[in-house]
Amino acid sequence: MADKAIAKPGKTTKKSTMSGTTKFSKETYIKWYKDMLLIRRFEEKVGQLYIQQKFGGFCHLYIGQEAIVAGTISACRPSDSHMTAYRDHAHPLALGTDPRVLMAELYGRKTGCSKGKGGSMHFFDKERNFMGGHGIVGAQIPMGTGVAFAEKYNETDNVVFVSMGDGAVRQGALHETFNMAMMWKLPVIYIIENNNYAMGTSVERTTNVQDLSKIGLSYEMPSKSVNGMSPEAVHEAISEACDRARRGDGPTLLDIRTYRYKGHSMSDPQKYRTKEEVAEWMEQDPIDHCLNVIKENKWMSEDEIQGVIDWVKTEVEESITFAENSPYPEAEELYKDVYTQEDYPYIKEY
Repeated sequence: MADKAIAKPGKTTKKSTMSGTTKFSKETYIKWYKDMLLIRRFEEKVGQLYIQQKFGGFCHLYIGQEAIVAGTISACRPSDSHMTAYRDHAHPLALGTDPRVLMAELYGRKTGCSKGKGGSMHFFDKERNFMGGHGIVGAQIPMGTGVAFAEKYNETDNVVFVSMGDGAVRQGALHETFNMAMMWKLPVIYIIENNNYAMGTSVERTTNVQDLSKIGLSYEMPSKSVNGMSPEAVHEAISEACDRARRGDGPTLLDIRTYRYKGHSMSDPQKYRTKEEVAEWMEQDPIDHCLNVIKENKWMSEDEIQGVIDWVKTEVEESITFAENSPYPEAEELYKDVYTQEDYPYIKEY
């Protein structure tokens, strides 16, 4: 029998999307639409290629959750850093990483963002301050906080975003980290990408406290729940948290409630939920929402909208061509980018 998911956020009303009532500009909505559509089509194609066995390993898609990264990136600065878990394809795409190098990484090619040695769960882009996807559940929580410590130590006003799933909050390291982050007032924003399920187990079956924002209360960490199907709500919450962090007032915890339309990974049969539940969440699709706002405000013509659709399609197709035509890493790459005695002569050999 399917698990019952936590209550979904309220639907965006039609009134809030009509011309003259939105707080955000034409340029912001168009960027959200382009970024989210690129993420959606990239992920859909990745799923198809995985089934065709074009590449292997684990593969976790972000389809349905696009409003989180769209709203986060529009509210932050290029100098801010981002770290997430293994559902990590969307974050670098929203930050502007070339989809070609991301697809090449999935294919295990040397032109990939991690030189073909990281695969789906370990994307990385130093130029855009994307500090990687991380395969160990919850590992990014203390690691990202360490980056925030460095920012404070170096007296910058940069903010670090640490994203995690609702299952990762069960890790004990989270509590040690939250305590230190609040004690030292570190400039870090913790984002729970709460898609209701830790693999196949609903939130209500793993905790008596289903409002995950309450986890921050014992540390007196400012915390709130956010509608993760709305890029507007995400942007506003992130902007407020950024202002707090840049003032030196410390971290914020955001329980951003979203939903993944696909399984936890490509091997997930999804027997723990109903098709009706998925369909109900899809009624709030953030891409459709942004497109409706654009149309209602007449910010783009039908030809311009089709131009965006065509551009996205070309980007995805060219990323596949680039990946399939790229070489595999040479055998000696196996010994590069790892700690060795030669690179670190002060390490004693035992």
